[in-house]
Amino acid sequence: MSRFRLTVDDHIMIAHSLQDPFFGPAQNLHGATLSIQASFFREGLNEYGVVLDIGAATELLAATLEPLRYKNLDEVPELAGKFTTTEVIIEHVAQQLAAGLPADHGLTALEVEAEEHPRARASVRVQL
Repeated sequence: MSRFRLTVDDHIMIAHSLQDPFFGPAQNLHGATLSIQASFFREGLNEYGVVLDIGAATELLAATLEPLRYKNLDEVPELAGKFTTTEVIIEHVAQQLAAGLPADHGLTALEVEAEEHPRARASVRVQL
């Protein structure tokens, strides 16, 4: 059986501070624009010949990112007490995406990748 992946993307502009000497100058409040890609995986295609409807995947990603858009992540309750590194942000996004999938999604995994700038990116894969 063939394995398929559908990827959609979006971006968020955020502010945050990483308040520990480990992070050097990033301890200070600063802004970032993260390009976010969400990939959805399945074995074979569904009865409509798709992994997931592209429009539905795009809307799910946008709705998941909306609470983070133009926010200071230091003030977002769901992220309170965490270093809001790119890795922590994508794990949060992946968990929210998984929770937002319909019960009969048929997916095997999802992956969220964030590019902070052209030379740095992080990803997380969640088995469903």
